[in-house]
Amino acid sequence: MSEPKPTIAFDDFARVDLRIAKITHAEPHPNADRLLKIQLDDGSGQPRQICAGIKGHYEPGDLIGKSIVIVANLQPRTIRGEESRGMLLAASDAPKTDDPDAPRKVILLTPMSDIPPGSTVS
Repeated sequence: MSEPKPTIAFDDFARVDLRIAKITHAEPHPNADRLLKIQLDDGSGQPRQICAGIKGHYEPGDLIGKSIVIVANLQPRTIRGEESRGMLLAASDAPKTDDPDAPRKVILLTPMSDIPPGSTVS
């Protein structure tokens, strides 16, 4: 297990916009070994792309149609030439390491029941 992070104020946590998004397309990132490029329906009516380090844990085709939890108000950034507008939430049984062969299980956080894209998570 990884070490706990420092305590934050509730107001800091309340600024994080967690939303449900549905994966509409996923493919390997063209310039990164561990990333997938994922297209999402976030309920806004505009497509959203995120890059996520889950390659090797999930096959791109198996993700299509899945609902996930994302951080919707994360500042966009370019990751190896591709824009990423948000972050998906996942759990892991071990911390990230520089060793790609280190055993690590990664599980995407998903709602237990069907709920529309754009729904808030609190």
